[in-house]
Amino acid sequence: MATPHLLAAAAASTASAFRPPLFSLRSPPPSSLRLNRTRPCRRHFQMVRAAETDKETKPNAPEKTPAAGSSFNQLLGIKGAKQESDIWKIRLQLTKPVTWPPLVWGVLCGAAASGNFHWTVEDVAKSIVCMIMSGPCLTGYTQTINDWYDRDIDAINEPYRPIPSGAISENEVITQIWVLLLAGLGLGALLDVWAGHDFPIIFYLAVGGSLLSYIYSAPPLKLKQNGWIGNFALGASYIGLPWWAGQALFGTLTPDIVILTSLYSIAGLGIAIVNDFKSVEGDRALGLQSLPVAFGTETAKWICVGAIDITQLSVAGYLLSTGKPYYALALLGLTIPQVVFQFQYFLKDPVKYDVKYQASAQPFFVLGLLVTALATSH
Repeated sequence: MATPHLLAAAAASTASAFRPPLFSLRSPPPSSLRLNRTRPCRRHFQMVRAAETDKETKPNAPEKTPAAGSSFNQLLGIKGAKQESDIWKIRLQLTKPVTWPPLVWGVLCGAAASGNFHWTVEDVAKSIVCMIMSGPCLTGYTQTINDWYDRDIDAINEPYRPIPSGAISENEVITQIWVLLLAGLGLGALLDVWAGHDFPIIFYLAVGGSLLSYIYSAPPLKLKQNGWIGNFALGASYIGLPWWAGQALFGTLTPDIVILTSLYSIAGLGIAIVNDFKSVEGDRALGLQSLPVAFGTETAKWICVGAIDITQLSVAGYLLSTGKPYYALALLGLTIPQVVFQFQYFLKDPVKYDVKYQASAQPFFVLGLLVTALATSH
């Protein structure tokens, strides 16, 4: 897991522009002023004023639908989606499949870090079930509940989304939330039995992640109201928790893994900030203190890239200090292209180039996660 609304200003501008002409409020002007050439001038003046007002007010009207809708974007749950009437496509859109890969990748990294994953049918099947739990089920739950509690913000920023547009009913949304949550928790319990755990660690990780998702989106805590806490919680959910689940499935969690994944959650904070820039107007209107709102766009851009880059450099330093120089160099080599893309796209315009930046830079970031996982498994 943005349209400004200035209707009051537009109304005021329109009212002043169409104020009745001065002579219409008084007696007829003297005949000396009623020259044939003044009438066309006054009519021309009024037409110019009307045209100017038209130009001023049109951009202030909120955009109700995207300029062009894409069926592909609709299925992925990203901006520019086609308006859809099929309820199952709408349900899929709410789960935002585009957000599943980081969780799936986190499970893969955890399995690699355990050192006990083998390319057998059983281990592959276990990992796939864990990925389904982390991605479609619990991430789908997270995205749906977030959209539910963000429906007032989306009515400002993206009024064409399924919930604020009325494309899906309240009961249908609530049913989807419960089905995805219970499916995720059920798969977590199944994995513990399958792995032969005495303590149901994967089930409790699923419970903890679900609770974190709820308090991130829902009042009274609504962690997302605070840019620092909310984005760190989001980073932990997307990086730390799936990694822990994958590692617990095939091995045991160790203190160094907890420390490394907590560090990577700071990088996740930076990645989460990328998505806040397009929602500044709605966040400000509803009092949400996202970092672009709290610090301004320019400062927030540097906080974002700093969190991503410094985290990876710190992890590379840690790997070097533990006698793994080749892994450290590999991670450093994967960080450099991210910095290049930050200057090429994100720092120029975080709203215009957010998708292009993430598509260019994040593959190097997730490969760095795998390098770190492989380093810890040896």
